[in-house]
Amino acid sequence: MILVFCGTPQFAVPTLEKLVATGHSVLLVVTQPDRPRGRGMELVASPVKEAATRLNIPVQQPTTIKNNEEFRAQLAAIAPNAIIVVGYGRIIPQWMIDLPPFGNLNLHASLLPKYRGAAPIQWAIASGESITGVTTMRIDAGLDTGDILMQRELPILHEDTAETLAPRLASIGAELMVETLRGLESRQVRPVAQDHSRATLAPILKKEDGRMDFTRTAEKLFNRLRGFKPWPGAFTTFRAKTLQVHCAEPANTSAKLAPGTISVDAARLLVGCGQDTMLELIEVQIEGKRRMTTQEFINGYQPKTGERLGDRPGE
Repeated sequence: MILVFCGTPQFAVPTLEKLVATGHSVLLVVTQPDRPRGRGMELVASPVKEAATRLNIPVQQPTTIKNNEEFRAQLAAIAPNAIIVVGYGRIIPQWMIDLPPFGNLNLHASLLPKYRGAAPIQWAIASGESITGVTTMRIDAGLDTGDILMQRELPILHEDTAETLAPRLASIGAELMVETLRGLESRQVRPVAQDHSRATLAPILKKEDGRMDFTRTAEKLFNRLRGFKPWPGAFTTFRAKTLQVHCAEPANTSAKLAPGTISVDAARLLVGCGQDTMLELIEVQIEGKRRMTTQEFINGYQPKTGERLGDRPGE
């Protein structure tokens, strides 16, 4: 097929590479403008732009697309059979939806209609799911509300974080997009409307999502810690300073502590959570300091049993 590919993050790169490798003619890649990053605020290309450059595919980075007549004319001249959209980061306007005969096909990193939105991988883990997957769908005017084309499941492992799960989903998603195009061409794949009553949302993450609420159970805090790696992470406060929790596990213990209260036992640091559960902190980082093991933290800061985490100044 003749294709236009719209994408920005690393998650989208395997799909672009797979489309090219399987013989599709990707005549244009559309990605977000280069963004300033780092201490020097130098402009940095998106992972998709870097991949397109490596694959010798022309790149466009429009700042707007809805009323961009020059961009619209360029796509119309290409006359793509389909437009592939993977993590592009912009709303696709109706003129673009209507342009190709096979439509605008999106790869979404959840089993729709669950986890519609910008952060499906993170929220699936944070919500304690044991299975997630990828969906190819036909984009419509709504937010991830279009007809489903194909889906594939993938288990979420106990040790998975958003960082470890995303590459696996990207890999099976790339395969699924190729299968979807093949199925549409042969008329073996037929769109199926989503059951909107079963929809859940996966909104864009905010810094505050990483704040640990110890009235939640240890299992829920553990899931959120995994889902929100690397950002916003999991954090609380200790002696009025921010304490980043990099690694923790629900503790198998009969001890009970009020939510947020710590127990120091040799090299173990436990914190009370909701429903009489306990979380063991394994690797932490106090603001302005390096990451450290619990043993290093205990040696350096000498926390006492009965102290509290999560208290804010003035509370």
